[in-house]
Amino acid sequence: MAEDFAKAVEDGLKLAKRIYLGKDKAVMTAPKPPSPPVQGLADYYLPSAPMVYAVISDPRFVDNPDFPSYQPHVYGRCDPPALIPLQMSGVDLEVNCYGDTAFVQISGKWRVHCVMGSHSCDCRIAVPMGNQGSILGVEVDLPKKSYSTELVGLEESKCIEKKARPQDGGFMKPHIFMLTIPQVDGGTNISIKLRWSQKLLYNDSQFTLIVPFSFPEYVTPAVRKISKKEKIQLNVNSGIVTGILCKATSHPLKETKRHAEKFSFLYESEVLTWSKTDFSFSYSVSSSNMFGGVLLQSPPLYDHDQRDMFCVYLLPGSQKSTEVFKKEVVFVIDITNSMQGRPLEATKNAISSAMSKLSPEDSFNIITFSSETSLFSTSMELASKEAIERATTWLSTKSTVEGSTCISIPLEHAYEMLSNTSGSIPIIFLITDGAVEDERNICDQMKKRLKNSGSLCPRIHTFGIGSFCNHYFLRMLAMIGRGEFDAVCDLDLIENRIQKLFSNAFSTVLADITVDAFNDHEQIEVYSSCIPDLSFESPLTICGRYEGSFPDTLKAKGILGDLSSVVMDLKIVRAKDIPLDRVLARQEIDLLTAQAWLSENKQLEQKVAQLSKVTCNISEYTRMVLLEKNKIDKAIESSGAQKVCLSLVRNSVIIVNLDSRKLGFLIQVKKTDPHKIEDPLAPRKTLLQSLSVGFGDLTATAENIRPGFEEPKLPDAAEIFLKATSNCCGRMCNRCCCMCCIQCCSKMNDQCAIVLTQIFTALAFIGCIECCTLCCGQNGQ
Repeated sequence: MAEDFAKAVEDGLKLAKRIYLGKDKAVMTAPKPPSPPVQGLADYYLPSAPMVYAVISDPRFVDNPDFPSYQPHVYGRCDPPALIPLQMSGVDLEVNCYGDTAFVQISGKWRVHCVMGSHSCDCRIAVPMGNQGSILGVEVDLPKKSYSTELVGLEESKCIEKKARPQDGGFMKPHIFMLTIPQVDGGTNISIKLRWSQKLLYNDSQFTLIVPFSFPEYVTPAVRKISKKEKIQLNVNSGIVTGILCKATSHPLKETKRHAEKFSFLYESEVLTWSKTDFSFSYSVSSSNMFGGVLLQSPPLYDHDQRDMFCVYLLPGSQKSTEVFKKEVVFVIDITNSMQGRPLEATKNAISSAMSKLSPEDSFNIITFSSETSLFSTSMELASKEAIERATTWLSTKSTVEGSTCISIPLEHAYEMLSNTSGSIPIIFLITDGAVEDERNICDQMKKRLKNSGSLCPRIHTFGIGSFCNHYFLRMLAMIGRGEFDAVCDLDLIENRIQKLFSNAFSTVLADITVDAFNDHEQIEVYSSCIPDLSFESPLTICGRYEGSFPDTLKAKGILGDLSSVVMDLKIVRAKDIPLDRVLARQEIDLLTAQAWLSENKQLEQKVAQLSKVTCNISEYTRMVLLEKNKIDKAIESSGAQKVCLSLVRNSVIIVNLDSRKLGFLIQVKKTDPHKIEDPLAPRKTLLQSLSVGFGDLTATAENIRPGFEEPKLPDAAEIFLKATSNCCGRMCNRCCCMCCIQCCSKMNDQCAIVLTQIFTALAFIGCIECCTLCCGQNGQ
């Protein structure tokens, strides 16, 4: 899909050369994009900042809306459509950071500079997001209409009949969200507001924020005299009371406020060209030892769960001050035929790299599985240079095999190998791209085994490849095993993300973490039943809810790398300036969804859906819809227009809006139950494609379909019919043609306006069924 998108942009840039920019070519010369590299075309044309594209199917309409050039006729159509990047006339970036979470809002203005003023085109919005980005909302403002996204429950989504095409809304890549706005007139100025959340990177006591903000040259307006204003507002509230030191920034920010753990920066300037680099900012927490604290907050009024919220955070401190654990590691790898190619090769490379980082006193083993299981060694091997070379050679000979996916048996083997571990931390890495039928049973069995294993029981870290594996099964398995879960759907990121997972697990500094009040206080609910270990690579966040009063003091206990025990006092703070419900929403939704999947609890599903809707975070139990609001309707409503409903035929209702102060009216025809008449002024809703990953695909796993081969869903018969009848027939009868065209085709042709004054005569005529049949071949019913 990314390759197709890149080719469409390349075609669009070639097509944009047709645009005439006026007589003063010295001032109004279109920017020429540099030649793309021979390789990596997709990456070159993928958006590196928020972008808007004109979707061009008919190249005849490509022209300057202000200076028509009357170019030679162009034959043919663009199939698939070309994408012409629209020019941007202003951009405003606002980032609010709370702890390790950033909320990003970009407001910009674009102009449809490449389509004749008498024609229109779809406009496609692309939103690249940063580390672990999650789209929160899109708002679009046009002269006559406005659009916005909203999340609705699954039941409500079933009532929204019209679905968007796959290209109208969804993820082109896991970090790039796309949305198409239909039929925008040439020359229109578009104001867009984009919102998403993302995670800050963490390394050696330093937080780093990176926001995609690198705009290509060809989005700069050709007319240089147009004012181009670029603004960046950064607000940071770390929630941590210890000292904070600002390290580096990509843009010339000016500090405007600083108070304890809070500070603000501003950059605002008139520019010749837009930002050519991503916006980045980093700050460090000055502490050599690990420390932590607790943030408390009352729920907002709209929260479905009215219990108070808490968040326990632990930071590892400087790497120089703490010793890591000795490790015993078992790699459990899926080699079914669906892993063929990049998935398996990337996994092999990541494991080879991980083994080379083991210390000589560490030990390891490798298990591969499909329908059968194969072991590198019958027992754990010390990580000597010779053993690692043998393991690398053995692993390189492994290729994918036909057969079903069986996870329980290799997982049992790995557990048995690590059951007698002492003096080190045992780790299981499970890597798979498929789903299995006994996933709940696997979770139950591992929960029982690990509960009886005592201190430093085996850790289970899971990694999913593609969308056919059940991400929530893997998340729950990692939660039970005090480990981490990660997954990728982009095959190019497999090796890098697996190495990141290995690096986090190998740098554990505090294990078997417990918080005293959690076990003794019945009114406290912790969303993660088993607290994961603390690593050098990332801070640890534990969230939940409580009723009544929270304990005045809180202590966290754990085991260090030298197997000694440590107790930390956690400072409790009321978080007044931190929207804790929004900060914790993504983590809370993911954990509760995994629990709802395991327990098949409908109440938990409803809780997740409610949380998803109020915080605008995507979930498995909600769907995104595009709301279209007509500003003309709103003007009629605000001007005191009266609404008259006349029932003409069965299941048909005509709503006529009459304005007593203006000689005008708006006619709308609804095919609906007369007893359930919808408000014609209500926003029109379009159901977008599902944006969640789902709960795995047993059929695709059994058929060994490879990750990355997921095809967008084809439109159903109703959508094909709707598309076929989307244009007005252009024919007229002598009776009530305006109503007929509206009802049959959802639009009027130009001739309909001529007989608009005869509408009341038409309303009295009862022959609508006959008329519809004559004009469009459709029955009025």
